[in-house]
Amino acid sequence: MTTLVTGASGFVGSAVVRQLLDEGAPVRVLVRAGSDRRNLEGLNVGICEGDLRDPASLEAALKGCHALFHVAADYRLWTPRPRDLYSSNVEGTRNILRAAGEAGVERIVYTSSVATLGLNKDGSPADENTRVHVADMIGHYKRSKFMAEEVVREMVRTDRLPVVIVNPSTPIGPRDIKPTPTGRVIRDAARGRIPAYVDTGLNIVHVDDVAAGHLLAFRRGRIGERYILGGENLRLKEILTRIAALTGRKPPRIRLDQDLLMPFAYLAQGIARLTGGWEPQLTVDGLKMSRKLMFFSSRKAETELGYHARPAQEALRDAVQWFLDKRRG
Repeated sequence: MTTLVTGASGFVGSAVVRQLLDEGAPVRVLVRAGSDRRNLEGLNVGICEGDLRDPASLEAALKGCHALFHVAADYRLWTPRPRDLYSSNVEGTRNILRAAGEAGVERIVYTSSVATLGLNKDGSPADENTRVHVADMIGHYKRSKFMAEEVVREMVRTDRLPVVIVNPSTPIGPRDIKPTPTGRVIRDAARGRIPAYVDTGLNIVHVDDVAAGHLLAFRRGRIGERYILGGENLRLKEILTRIAALTGRKPPRIRLDQDLLMPFAYLAQGIARLTGGWEPQLTVDGLKMSRKLMFFSSRKAETELGYHARPAQEALRDAVQWFLDKRRG
C-alpha cells in the first residue's frame, strides 16, 4: 500500500522519499502549489498538492495510504511573521495527524527535532530524557516544534494514534537546495566566506543516515517514543577547519564573542524586516543558541532501532561537494 511523505520536496523529506523508493514502496508526496520541486525530479512518486493548513487537501492526500512520514516543517530561525511557524508546525501537525487517524493510517513517523530537547550545562551529550520546559525554548522555531511534539504526544494518548517520533540533530549533505541555516554555513565556508567563528558545538549527521533512521523508526520504533537521529559531536571551529581542508583553504582563526555580535544581529533583522523579510545570515535567536554546546547522544536509536551514522567527515565531504558542484553547474 501507499506511503505519504509530507515535506518531500525539502532536504530531509526528499532523502526519506529516496529511501522508500529504494525499498520498492509506492510513494505519494504532499507538496504546496508553487513549491520548488527540484528534489523530486526524476522520482517515481505520486504528487498531491495541498497544505498542512488545509484539512480538505490532507484528506485527499491520505486516501488509501497505510503509512505516513510527516517530515514537513517551517524551519526558519527568524521570520517577520512568527505566527506562520505556529500555523504550519503546530496546527499543521495537528491537522495531518487528525486526517491520518480518520483515514485509518496504520503507522506514522513524525519528524521532530533535537531543538525540542534539553541540553546539559556541562556540555555533555543530552538524550531523550534530558529535562526541558517550553520556557527553555529559544525563539519561535524551537518553541513551535516543542509545542508540535506535545500535540503529537497528546494525540497518541487520547486518540491512540500509532506515532513514533524521531528527533534529527543537524543534517547535512546533498540536495540542501534552500539551503538550511547549517547548509548556508557549509556553503559559505566552502567558498571562503567565513573568516571567523563563535565558540559553539553541533551534532553533525548525514541526511541519508537521518532518512534511514526514519525507516528504522517506522519498522522498529515504539509507539509514543522519541529517538534522536544524530551523528558526531563537533565544535564549530573543528567543522570549519575540516571544510577548509576539504576545499584547500585556510581555516578561520578569529574567535568572536556572541555578545559583541548581538547588535549586528538586531541590525540585520531590522534591515530584513524593512527590505522584504528575507532571513538574515546572523539572527538573534541563532546567536543565543550558539552560546550552548548542542551535543546529543543517539544511543537509544542505536540500541532499539539498529540505527547507525557514518563519520561526520563523510557527511561534510558530501555536503561540500554538492554545494561546490551546484555552484559550478
